[in-house]
Amino acid sequence: MSLPAVATALALVVANCCTPGHPGAAEAADTVSGQRPLRGNDTVVSTQGKFELGLFSPGSSGRYYLGIWYKNVPVQTVIWVGNRGNPLSSVASAELRVSSGSGNLELVGLNKSSSTPRVVWSTNQSSSSASASPWSNVAVMRDNGNLVLLGGGNSSNVLWQSFDHPTDTLVPEGWLGENKLTGEYQTLTSWRNAEDPAPGRFTDTVDRNGSSDFFLLWNGSRVYWRSGVWTGRVFANLPEAVNNVLFNQTYVETPAYRRVTSVLYNNSTITRTVLDLTGQTKQYIWVTESQSWQFFWAAPTVQCDVYALCGAFGICNPRSQPPCQCPPGFAPAAERDWGLSDWSGGCQRTAPLGCGGNGSAEDGFLELPNMKHPDESVAGSAQSRLGCELACLKNCSCQAYAFSAGGSCAIWNDDGFLNLEQLYADARGSSSILYLRLSKSELQHLRGAKGKNRRVLRLVLGVVSACLAALGASALVAWMLLSRRKRRLEKIANQDSSLHVYSYSELRTATNNFSERLGGGGFGTVYRGVVNGHTQTQVAVKKLEGLRQGDKQFRTEVNTLGLIQHVNLVRLVGFCSSGGGEKMLVYEYMPNGSLDSYLFRCSLCPSWHDRYGIMLGIARGLSYLHEGCRERIIHCDIKPENILLDKDLCPKIADFGMAKLVGRDFSRVLTTMRGTIGYLAPEWISGLPISAKADVYSFGMVLFELISGRRNAESYGDGDGTEAGAAGQRPSTFFPVWAAARVLEGDTAAVADPRLRGDLVEGELERACRIACWCIQDQEEHRPTMAQVVQALEGFVDVCVPPVPRALQHLATLT
Repeated sequence: MSLPAVATALALVVANCCTPGHPGAAEAADTVSGQRPLRGNDTVVSTQGKFELGLFSPGSSGRYYLGIWYKNVPVQTVIWVGNRGNPLSSVASAELRVSSGSGNLELVGLNKSSSTPRVVWSTNQSSSSASASPWSNVAVMRDNGNLVLLGGGNSSNVLWQSFDHPTDTLVPEGWLGENKLTGEYQTLTSWRNAEDPAPGRFTDTVDRNGSSDFFLLWNGSRVYWRSGVWTGRVFANLPEAVNNVLFNQTYVETPAYRRVTSVLYNNSTITRTVLDLTGQTKQYIWVTESQSWQFFWAAPTVQCDVYALCGAFGICNPRSQPPCQCPPGFAPAAERDWGLSDWSGGCQRTAPLGCGGNGSAEDGFLELPNMKHPDESVAGSAQSRLGCELACLKNCSCQAYAFSAGGSCAIWNDDGFLNLEQLYADARGSSSILYLRLSKSELQHLRGAKGKNRRVLRLVLGVVSACLAALGASALVAWMLLSRRKRRLEKIANQDSSLHVYSYSELRTATNNFSERLGGGGFGTVYRGVVNGHTQTQVAVKKLEGLRQGDKQFRTEVNTLGLIQHVNLVRLVGFCSSGGGEKMLVYEYMPNGSLDSYLFRCSLCPSWHDRYGIMLGIARGLSYLHEGCRERIIHCDIKPENILLDKDLCPKIADFGMAKLVGRDFSRVLTTMRGTIGYLAPEWISGLPISAKADVYSFGMVLFELISGRRNAESYGDGDGTEAGAAGQRPSTFFPVWAAARVLEGDTAAVADPRLRGDLVEGELERACRIACWCIQDQEEHRPTMAQVVQALEGFVDVCVPPVPRALQHLATLT
């Protein structure tokens, strides 16, 4: 053989040896193959080090699963699990490999039913076996979290991928939906409990009838929440929470598939959407500064809206943690599962029902007030509560009954006692009472416990009384004087606040049993009312939700808010803090409603004069909150819905001080509120401390909407000011991106509401546009104070051309 021929042959040998997947090839660190299996505790990491593939054991379960988790997040967070229902009992003999026969990726090891290693999970792709050389297939861990099986190592020949088989987590670039060609659905399914990734009771899937609606299901059949159909920009029931500044989410339908997917605006952001153990779909963001996952939004927003969350006989209480409780006479059916946040087993009786003869001698009933009744009831024929009770006693399968004021009897049998919920609002009538059946012995035990407690209380009171008598008359007199002084100070404080203290019944009458709803949000619902005084006065009554403050602390905070008076702040008239836990705030009534209704839903076009006056009024109100009142208040939720207009269109800021009232849960309430996310400053998302500059950012976003007359999140054209959607135009889904660029170019007229037809003051328009851009700068120190904003709007200081914020510039390159 000639020298050139030998060289050619050697070159071919070297080329074959270095072909990916070929025996002897140098395997990459992100791959698994027949020649490079994954054994024991070994892992593979994606090219840029974002995701890791290997075996993990959740909690102290002692079970091992194939999983994918974030490599650069110190708290192990699993996004995908292979062998969910078939765990390994050890890692000693575990091996993840590409089968030399079929070319499938398979996990081999010991499980609880085998004494020799066996295949416990496989990709099961018949197409891979048809490959010319299945032994050359390679599994690659990609940087987006997708594990792919490549035929022959060819990156374009994807035989199987984990994105087609999600478990409980959806990451950016992943998808949920339907593969029309194979009939497979990409569905999220919750874990069974915190230590068991086996499929749980809750699923998130696309409508199998072909619409773009996504459903949350209990037991695969009961729908308890839906996203609403895709409108072309957002899902109807999630207008802001899904399409926010973190990523762009889209729904796509082709002849091959229909699915929802998302793309990050900034690749350094780490976020995930999880179908939680609680049945809620939740989005989290990793905050580097705090080294923790920050909760962002949830659907449904109220945990107790999840169907049968607490199982049979379990009571869901939205004000407790954990949310599930057992009624008196019951205990968790699976105590350990409840400790792992799995309440699906529900509650079981601590003593069996007697049900002897007609039942009346053996069993009785415990009254549970303010209770949302189970869904599956059977109508009884009784005409009275006693008759309804007897009907239940005569039926050994009857577990409870209810009798409404209208004369209807409902009973619940063994197989329908689900979805109990403790109520706090609008639950004063007999229709909210549930009579739970208990055995005679259990009722006696409960009554005995109450009697014992009363005896102990009497004994303690007797001892205390004796001690007080022994202290002598002088101590008693001193105590009485201190008490009298305290009451006098409290009376003076209440007088200083000028707040009226209402009873629940007074506000129920004033609002006609809370019949006329004005609006609502994360803090509660607002109703129109009329209170009696010297004259009939219209008010707005806000029923607060989620407050865990005691009565004393609540009254202290509210009295402080009552002292805050400004022409551009909604005046607090009074409050209610009833013994039943109800807390309400009573405000002056604003006849022109909220700014969002006036600006976006009104058929008339607000004049530029009115708009500029509203801008200035909001700025003055915020400046007073930040610097003018005794206790500096950061609003934290400035948006058109929280700006109200009086009869003269004077703007008044509502809901100030809510951050202080709600306390630790404020950020949770805020970020789950519809329409709020578009106004949040970047520091909310990054987890940095919140200052008054967060309000400045939100004000800037409101300014853009006042100027343009449209929501910031609406689509806009690429540069000519026309709306996106026409053929050949590239859409921008975030208006401030487009507007900031126009302001930088000096074309402020393009930003103005076209309905104004140029009827505006050009100097004021330019000033407002520039102020808006300065307010939404990324860094707090680059934003003005609200006092400076007031001066600028009043024309006392000049406003130079602002830079386009870096975050918005990045968005512009991706939209």
